[in-house]
Amino acid sequence: MKTILSAKNVSKIYDMGENKIYALRNTSFELYEGEFVVVLGASGSGKSTMLNIVGGMDRPTQGEIYYKGRPIHQADDRALTLYRRETIGFVFQFYNLMPNLTVMENVLLAAEISNNPLPVEQVLQDVDILDRKEHFPSQLSGGQQQRIAIARAVAKNPDILLCDEPTGALDFSTGLSVLRVLLNFNKKYNKTVVIITHNIGIADIANRVFTLKDGEIASIRINDHPIQPEEVSW
Repeated sequence: MKTILSAKNVSKIYDMGENKIYALRNTSFELYEGEFVVVLGASGSGKSTMLNIVGGMDRPTQGEIYYKGRPIHQADDRALTLYRRETIGFVFQFYNLMPNLTVMENVLLAAEISNNPLPVEQVLQDVDILDRKEHFPSQLSGGQQQRIAIARAVAKNPDILLCDEPTGALDFSTGLSVLRVLLNFNKKYNKTVVIITHNIGIADIANRVFTLKDGEIASIRINDHPIQPEEVSW
């Protein structure tokens, strides 16, 4: 597989007076084009810090991050903004939709800032929400709102889709439908998808599973035979 992003000896250190807190410690890894990655770890293991640094929302204290050979760790604020806008899609646990905009308007808002967006109606069809395009978020269920959040991120046509506990606020069956949507995006458009979660049951759908502990990658497991979302249980 072709490497799309690499991290080399990345640390994130918070200076707390006499103490230094390592959110990440000398962490190295690669992400490949078109792969599906699950990052596991308990609360405080460094998952969100890793996601924020990969997504250009935070800078490493030490180490290097390269996107297609371009040094992201040296980027200024403007360059990081362009990186986030043009390269990264974000899906969060609590949706972060604009409540005064319709489904269509929420997704168009993201597509309009992209240089190469996907057709918005096609994306809404992909997440099975096209028939609700004129509804407002408050008129929809949690699972439907999460699918809109995914559509909004996907409409930008990002190279890397970063998902922070995307099933964390959902019941089991709704969570599975969200996983199906994410896997479909990964396969249909050959995009890299990274999910961070504490839910071990999700890991078996991934091509690779990173396990974080105390700010370090404790293991990277290759999954030669990923299962379908319908086979997941937790």
